[in-house]
Amino acid sequence: MEYRVLGSTGLKVSSFVLGTGTFGFWGNNTKKECEPILDEALAAGVNLIDTADVYSSGQAEEILGELLKGRREDILLATKGGFPMGSGPNQSGSSKYWIKRAVEDSLRRLQTDYIDLYQLHLPDIHTDIEETLDALTDLVREGKIRYIGTSNFQAWQVTEAQWTSERKNVARFVSEQSPYSILNRSIEFDLLAATAKYGIGVLVWSPLSGGLLTGKYRFGETYSSDSRAATFAGNLKSVVDPNREENRSKFEAIAKLQTLADEAGLTLPHLAMAFTQSHPSITSSIIGARTIEQLRETLKGSDVRLSNDVLDAIDAIVPPGVTLDAMEKGWTPDWLQADKRRFKR
Repeated sequence: MEYRVLGSTGLKVSSFVLGTGTFGFWGNNTKKECEPILDEALAAGVNLIDTADVYSSGQAEEILGELLKGRREDILLATKGGFPMGSGPNQSGSSKYWIKRAVEDSLRRLQTDYIDLYQLHLPDIHTDIEETLDALTDLVREGKIRYIGTSNFQAWQVTEAQWTSERKNVARFVSEQSPYSILNRSIEFDLLAATAKYGIGVLVWSPLSGGLLTGKYRFGETYSSDSRAATFAGNLKSVVDPNREENRSKFEAIAKLQTLADEAGLTLPHLAMAFTQSHPSITSSIIGARTIEQLRETLKGSDVRLSNDVLDAIDAIVPPGVTLDAMEKGWTPDWLQADKRRFKR
């Protein structure tokens, strides 16, 4: 396992990070089911575990808290907050009120005194970034958080936050977590330039593009009942729908990538994971295996590095900055809503 410095922090993190979106009723319901996955990741050298309060409505954090007893000091623990955690009007977002409560709730579920990296799960357009940073700075000074980060931010939001931290002399974000894969290269357009400018580490989620780059899906073919597409049918049905012409180019690209992987002597997933590791702005890639077999297979590719010839061939199939898989975008910005794009009449 390779270890890379997270931005300008000096903190060394594994190039592969274990994501726990499958811990809890979203995937594996019990501690017994999740424990082998955590054990396998740690044995392979993974030292950063990523979770979120919203995963399985808090159950992922609860399971992780149980599993980390006796070995909390051996790992770096990251969690996220911001998505709704109840029906109340203030049970989401990045206000001082909610952040402080959300962090306390996560600490309780994780059974720990501190969080190594606390991340805003998505931008909150209703809260000024100054208020958010003030609240996070309080929590850092209290010792409840060691580092702070963001997730699904746009380049301008990353820049605004850095300027605010400098102007207000408060804690600054040291990491950003964004979707990135061969099929979704949107962050190359400007976000990665912003993170490089400010010395921000980048953790990427969905490096296999929701399972599309495992090679198990084919355009127009029915997916298996135990696949991620079946589990999350409401979100993924569109990406495998043979009647959606927009999917044709995506699956044509996947077929070309499969051929490229075969020629390079690699599996498609190993090619896809190694691609995300090739960009100098990327710190780590988050893997979210549901089974121990999936995790082991992915970890086998942790030392794969792609040659320039292979990277050039990938660029020819999916050019830099291009996104073929629009589903994997994290969130829909408020400014894309129709009422924000049109004059009121």
